[in-house]
Amino acid sequence: MIELIICGCNGHMGQEIAKQAQGDPEIQVIAGIDRSPGKFNNGFPVYKDFSELKGKGNVVIDFSHPSYLEGLLDFGINNNIPLVLGTTGYSGEEMDSIKRAAQKIPVFYSANTSIGVNILLDFAKKAASILNETFDIELIERHDNKKLDAPSGTAYMIAGEINRVLGNSKSSVFGRKNESKARDKKEIGIHSVRGGGIKSEHVILFAGSNEVLELKHSTISDRTFAIGAVDAAKFIVGKGKGLYSMEDVINSAN
Repeated sequence: MIELIICGCNGHMGQEIAKQAQGDPEIQVIAGIDRSPGKFNNGFPVYKDFSELKGKGNVVIDFSHPSYLEGLLDFGINNNIPLVLGTTGYSGEEMDSIKRAAQKIPVFYSANTSIGVNILLDFAKKAASILNETFDIELIERHDNKKLDAPSGTAYMIAGEINRVLGNSKSSVFGRKNESKARDKKEIGIHSVRGGGIKSEHVILFAGSNEVLELKHSTISDRTFAIGAVDAAKFIVGKGKGLYSMEDVINSAN
């Protein structure tokens, strides 16, 4: 039985993960961490900070806020517990901290735990490797009006992986306000839309002189992220130190 701790358990995604985990016979949710511990009756104890925990568990899933990261990494390293990180909006310095932690414990990180998005990413990398410099690349991401970070972590992830396939020859351009020049072939354009209750949409355009290839993923329910996060937790328990991704989780199921 996997003993799970959910960080950010009383947030929207934390609640989705709790529902998914509590319906899984392989998992027991033993505790949650949240700055509003009494907000919901979760069926498991919730604490404000990791220092208050009564047990260590086997794995932590985190969908909270970057401000939790330092305490989260300390808890994982000090107790040799694997971490599943699904929070977005990390700075470069915070990402470096995650990579350093992965040298000591197993750490899963993904800006998007949807299986569909990660399959989309594979398609995008293959398209980029074939089309190379002959097609312009633009990303459009759409989210609800409550999402705090822009562009989305998923957009950064997609642009970064495409650029890696192209030998890091591209630079990201965020919108084109006040620009009065032709598009540079070395650009990956990234554009953000925020409005209403849009769940999550990511569109990748490969625009050539005579044709356009469009790859798109739309999220119908946030449960898709919870399913991926719980799958990642089950995957990472028992793994050695290192930084793991959704690609590792998907490959392990095949």
